[in-house]
Amino acid sequence: MSLRSTAIDSVHRALGATMTDFAGWDMPLRYGSEREEHNAVRTRAGLFDLSHMGEITVTGPGAGELLDHALVGFVSALAVNKARYTMICAPDGGILDDLIVYRTGETEFLVVANASNAQLVLDELTARAEGFDAAVRDDRDAYALIAIQGPEATAILAPLTDADLPGLKYYTSLPATVAGRPALLARTGYTGEDGFELFVAPGDAAELWAALSAAGSSAGLIPCGLSCRDTLRLEAGMPLYGHELTTSLTPFDAGLGRVVRFDKTTNGGDFVGRAALEKAAAEAVTSPPRVLVGLVSAGRRVPRAEMRVVSATDGSVIGAITSGAPSPTLGKPIAMAYVDADHAVPGTTVAVDVRGTHEPVEVVALPFYKRAR
Repeated sequence: MSLRSTAIDSVHRALGATMTDFAGWDMPLRYGSEREEHNAVRTRAGLFDLSHMGEITVTGPGAGELLDHALVGFVSALAVNKARYTMICAPDGGILDDLIVYRTGETEFLVVANASNAQLVLDELTARAEGFDAAVRDDRDAYALIAIQGPEATAILAPLTDADLPGLKYYTSLPATVAGRPALLARTGYTGEDGFELFVAPGDAAELWAALSAAGSSAGLIPCGLSCRDTLRLEAGMPLYGHELTTSLTPFDAGLGRVVRFDKTTNGGDFVGRAALEKAAAEAVTSPPRVLVGLVSAGRRVPRAEMRVVSATDGSVIGAITSGAPSPTLGKPIAMAYVDADHAVPGTTVAVDVRGTHEPVEVVALPFYKRAR
């Protein structure tokens, strides 16, 4: 099966990007130095092609009620132009995907799913729409998605748009014109930095990328690939589906029980997975499961996903790494891991089994990095 290409595939190749298969898409992994790209986002700005994400539009008088039924969040309570991080769960409470939902009108919502789960989310929303006065539409081919992230993002984008960027709050979106082209402009991102995501027609993507690149050239804006996006989100303590989030975990297992809204006033308060999630919420209080923590190593060996976390005293297995990488910002290897609750207190020393050697690491609170506001 051939890989899907984004609307600006030729741009990436002209820039010399190293391409990779990501969830069936041919995506830029890096353009040069991963560390340079990472540091550009932390100190200046980076430009990303995120067109592999899955856009699903839900419309109709019952769109909000459908999403309240299908997702764990209280989506119908969103004001127009606001966005919310939420999840779609199986009836047993397992996480099928984490999502961002944008309310783009009184009776219209844009659901953005991870590339690897986009078809599953589309199928689930379609099935769960039965009985609701709402329609679910696959809009994956209707959008290209470009993100500009970093402390200089606002200054770079401002001359190109008619939008009031200072007035656009975090997790807010609005229709705007950017470089003369219509876009849904959202103040969202996955890097731990301030920034914007631009949903545009695929035919406008190359011109928009070029305009942003030109506007940001003097500010140090550079193109960035998926590799640095992963280290950026890891430093920011943001979960990645398939690593920190899986079908074998509930939102409460992942320390994200706050996204589950049991106080919904629609559908009689019921939603898919409610009974299982109520049980998971109670168990999280009475008998905490393994806890998602940060780990920092003083050595050079990098903890990687699926490596075992062990007790520093007796070597017994107490958890597992979900994500790990060298941190360009901290200058040390870092990781996220699920560990037994009695080893989850920040400051606790545990160890990671790195190919038979127990490397000491310190448990720290997440995130590893938080930008100055």
